Amino acid sequence: MEALSPRPLIGLTLEGLREVAASVGLKPFAAKQMAAWLYQRGVTSVDEMTDLSKVARERLKADGWTVGREAPKTEAVSSDGTAKYLFEGAGGRDVEAVFIPDRDRATLCVSSQAGCKMRCAFCMTGRQGFHGNLSVAQIINQVLSVPRSADLTNIVFMGMGEPTDNLPAVLAAIEILTAPWGMGWSPKRITVSTIGNLPGLRTLLDTTRVHIAISVHSPFAEERAGIMLVERAWPVRDVAELLRGYDFAHQRRLSVEYIMWRGFNDDMRHADALARLFRGTSARVNLIRFHAIPGVEMQPAAKAVMEAFRDRLNEAGVTATIRASRGEDIDAACGMLAGKERPVGQSDT
Repeated sequence: MEALSPRPLIGLTLEGLREVAASVGLKPFAAKQMAAWLYQRGVTSVDEMTDLSKVARERLKADGWTVGREAPKTEAVSSDGTAKYLFEGAGGRDVEAVFIPDRDRATLCVSSQAGCKMRCAFCMTGRQGFHGNLSVAQIINQVLSVPRSADLTNIVFMGMGEPTDNLPAVLAAIEILTAPWGMGWSPKRITVSTIGNLPGLRTLLDTTRVHIAISVHSPFAEERAGIMLVERAWPVRDVAELLRGYDFAHQRRLSVEYIMWRGFNDDMRHADALARLFRGTSARVNLIRFHAIPGVEMQPAAKAVMEAFRDRLNEAGVTATIRASRGEDIDAACGMLAGKERPVGQSDT
């Protein structure tokens, strides 16, 4: 008899766990018991779920169910303490997650896709093409399986891929992270970054309370379209107009990600247009130094220019800060994640 392929329990919502419980003859309340073992106690095997009967555990295993935790394949640690982890991905590409310690905070930058369809000119992930969506299990595994998982205070969906392009999996992951039966996090500890996919962004805004980060990088349509093809489908002006319809003044935060390049988008004309674009949205602008990647000739803006740009935005009533660069020496900084191509013949599991 052919063995069943392993089926991970992590990544299942309470509804999914109820279906699993029913399939092995357990009462519906067993779903909450399994959820607690998976998401709160961090078990790595079905046998550790000791408040399920031995018979039930054996049935789960016989049906191919496993916890589904997978340790990272590799670890690289930066001189600043940032750590990058390689995980199983999709379509022959592995994915990366980045752990960023900062005083009393510990943030994990997670991936949602192997590669990306958006093809932004300045991003290593986008330049490698799209290889596949990560499953909910693969997304949650990054959170549960990094070595310092217990220390995490924040999650940012800013790793490989466009989160709104794999929205069902991202929404399920957010549910697991925030539900009382799951990890019980406040939505205020989670930020989802997007290039401005309007339908996906609207769904994210309407169905969650997580923070939102919008990748802009130029306030001018033609200029932005030259580096971000998404501008042709969903103009940033339409994105800003949508955001004006939501309340970001209290529990939810809106941030604008703005990479700065020398002589391209770093003058006062850009600062003034950016301020006009997001005035009235309570957006906070994060100015980001460009990290050089192969095949891209653009250069980072000078520090003094970035400071003047920040000051101009602040004077215009738009809060702006310069984000500290982390993990550049291990290719873990913004725009540098590329994963790893696996040898021909090595399949996904």
